[in-house]
Amino acid sequence: MMRSQSDRARVLAAGAACVTVVAWASAFVSIRSAGGAYSPGALALGRLVSGAAVLGVLWAVRREGLPPRSAWRGVLLSGVLWFGFYMVALNWGEQQVDAGTAALVVNVGPLLIALLGARLLGDPMPPRLLAGMAVSFAGAVTVGLSMSSGGGSSVFGVVLCLLAAVAYASGVVAQKPALATASALQVTTFGCLVGAVACLPFAGQLVHEAAKAPVSATLNMVYLGVFPTALAFTTWAYALARTTAARMGATTYAVPALVVLMSWLALGEVPGVLTLAGGALCLAGVAVSRSRRRTRERAAAPEPRPEKVT
Repeated sequence: MMRSQSDRARVLAAGAACVTVVAWASAFVSIRSAGGAYSPGALALGRLVSGAAVLGVLWAVRREGLPPRSAWRGVLLSGVLWFGFYMVALNWGEQQVDAGTAALVVNVGPLLIALLGARLLGDPMPPRLLAGMAVSFAGAVTVGLSMSSGGGSSVFGVVLCLLAAVAYASGVVAQKPALATASALQVTTFGCLVGAVACLPFAGQLVHEAAKAPVSATLNMVYLGVFPTALAFTTWAYALARTTAARMGATTYAVPALVVLMSWLALGEVPGVLTLAGGALCLAGVAVSRSRRRTRERAAAPEPRPEKVT
């Protein structure tokens, strides 16, 4: 009975992680559409407000209450660093560098998560996880190089993407302890709200740009708030509460491969052979990092009793 419950929990966590990476991959397509009409800060604020509205309704319906006091440090740190600073820095950085360079720099994030998790949370670093991350990072580098326009990147843009990666990793590591005492919905709802408050200085830009933006750009901004933020950050927190930060970080290496596929299907951007090879490496590395060493468990069968001689 306990074995089946453990298997069920593992399957649910894996499913939540899959929802997260698919939604986050779709975000790159929507950001490209909305980014033409909205500035980085305004886009981040609009996304966070949309996400906080949806999460607030779910939180009220489920009556989960406030996170316990012990969780607030992680909620505040993840809200400011990941929901707030990361989104603004990434939006801004992607306006300064090409998509390939942004993908290369931001994908340092999972490696930083593994290092910070091992240092601050005591997360184990099994060989399979390290090998899988190495393969996935090589795939991300391949995808980035294949998509790079070559020489069009500014130093400022690279710095912004690097800061985004550091904020992302720090936010994840700060969020993990909070999930020990608060639910995934509580941590996500209030983290998103904190991020929205941190981005309030961009409220004037959001109002001004929303009045001129095409409907498609605004709908993409709302989509970013509802699905890649409200849904995906909640499923992320659910899965993170049931595994290590390093293993969850490695899972996000599936995002570059999915972005390539979605850009192909949605935008008609046919990937080259090198891009496809890099995407395949990303997925292979995730498979390795998520795999578990199977150990043979000998059933403790009772020793055969000697037959009684009568």
